[in-house]
Amino acid sequence: METIRKILAPTDFSELSGVGVRLAMETARSGGAEVIVYHVIAVGDEWFDRREEFPPYRDMLAEQKRILDEFLRKNFSDCINLVEVRQAVELGVPHTNIVATAEREGVDMIVMSTHGRTGLDHILMGSVAEKVVARAPCPVLVVPRHARRAAMATAA
Repeated sequence: METIRKILAPTDFSELSGVGVRLAMETARSGGAEVIVYHVIAVGDEWFDRREEFPPYRDMLAEQKRILDEFLRKNFSDCINLVEVRQAVELGVPHTNIVATAEREGVDMIVMSTHGRTGLDHILMGSVAEKVVARAPCPVLVVPRHARRAAMATAA
């Protein structure tokens, strides 16, 4: 197995995505890798059709970067200084941006959580994690929903 030097850890700021980010940081710490904590502001065609109703994209990016920084400080203060962490925020389609960023950055692994959608929504849309796994240029470690309970029990 090749050495892992760079890990992409997508987040939507949810508790479950935090479990994925923590796993990425722990993996990076044990191997001396860099972690790119990455957030995609999901925009679709409706955003482009109605963008005058939304704040300028620069404001959106700045606000989401602030939220990402706060998310990391609040949830990872115990380990963030032990790992090389880079933050990135972009507008786009989450699965497309995640795969493109993994390619552009030459990451060795993507670590992300899934929200475990079920039912008709899942059948019609698929999950972001499934789409990333199907298209990723590198291995993808997907943290399932039940991992949140295990991580919460360990933290308590």
